[in-house]
Amino acid sequence: MWIAMTREVSPALGDCELSFVERAAIDVALASAQHHAYQRALETLGCRVIALPAEADMPDSVFVEDTAIVLEEVAVLTRPGAASRRDEVASIAAALGEWRPLLAIEAPGTIDGGDVLRLGRTLHVGESARSNAAGIAQLRELLAGHGYAVEGVPTHGCLHLKSAVTQLDDHTVLLQPAWVDRARFAGFRVIEVDPAEPHAANVVRVGDALLMPASFPRTRQRLLDAGFAVTAVDVSELQKAEGAVTCCSLIFRATD
Repeated sequence: MWIAMTREVSPALGDCELSFVERAAIDVALASAQHHAYQRALETLGCRVIALPAEADMPDSVFVEDTAIVLEEVAVLTRPGAASRRDEVASIAAALGEWRPLLAIEAPGTIDGGDVLRLGRTLHVGESARSNAAGIAQLRELLAGHGYAVEGVPTHGCLHLKSAVTQLDDHTVLLQPAWVDRARFAGFRVIEVDPAEPHAANVVRVGDALLMPASFPRTRQRLLDAGFAVTAVDVSELQKAEGAVTCCSLIFRATD
């Protein structure tokens, strides 16, 4: 069974952190409605959705992906690169502790979960403004005993690695070549985003199905033409907060 852990939209979402997009007014009620539609889409794809309550004083807290890295064996609690987001981790830890043993990144290390792309037994971690060398080194040490390799990946002009590349299946990635070096994923089939949709590389994979923002129809058509099953959801208000579809959930398998 797939679990999708989410958190309701904070009423303070309009005060979110921004790095690569211009601030625009956010309709919080619409953002919440879109988030609920996103949760329903995850249920349709076979997930059991666990919805944590909103954190009224934590604007970015709907973006739960950044607070943890969930693997089969353990969950690693992150130390987000934005200091304003570090209080988000405690309630995620309490919820994840029911499902996995917990490890944690500690100061001076920082990692955002949005920078962590798992491909097989390798975790590719964006060397971004949110994830530093100390955090990547700690993650490597924490997971070495569980059989995972950890590799840093430079990014350019985007918030997180998963803004630039996500996994479509075991052999294929969706990639924005302006933001990450395509050669880093030479062992995979690469589908590039449509040039008119530079932000389209962020896609959620649930088993054999994909979930992506409705605002990228050209890239979606590329995926459909390649034989993928793709569900589109409108997350336009969450995109104003520099969020996307992977950001809003922690998806993992329930273990016996």
